[in-house]
Amino acid sequence: MTSKIKKIHVKKGDNVIIINGKDKGKKGKILKVYPDDMKVLVEGINMCTKHKKPRGQYQQGGIIRQESPISSSKVKVICSSCGKPTRVKKDTLANGDKARACVKCDAQISVIEKNEK
Repeated sequence: MTSKIKKIHVKKGDNVIIINGKDKGKKGKILKVYPDDMKVLVEGINMCTKHKKPRGQYQQGGIIRQESPISSSKVKVICSSCGKPTRVKKDTLANGDKARACVKCDAQISVIEKNEK
């Protein structure tokens, strides 16, 4: 069997908005991407409680609030120039580099790969 490479439309460090679910309308920054599960970890979104037991003599236990991963289909990238939630398209620049761009205003979001010549 051949394994298919999964691609996610967001990258670590992107500013995103949540489009559905209990955190709908909230904004955050991508902390981690899990392409195998098609999930992302967003700062301050999908908070859950974890009961931590103290390990060792000097470590303190207690209830900790932390982020949980959410599906990547629930987030949209926020364009840095127009400030609107948008889809991402791929453009080829004049020098041959590939870049991610905003669909609404055609502003460049980030460079994907550099052309080395």
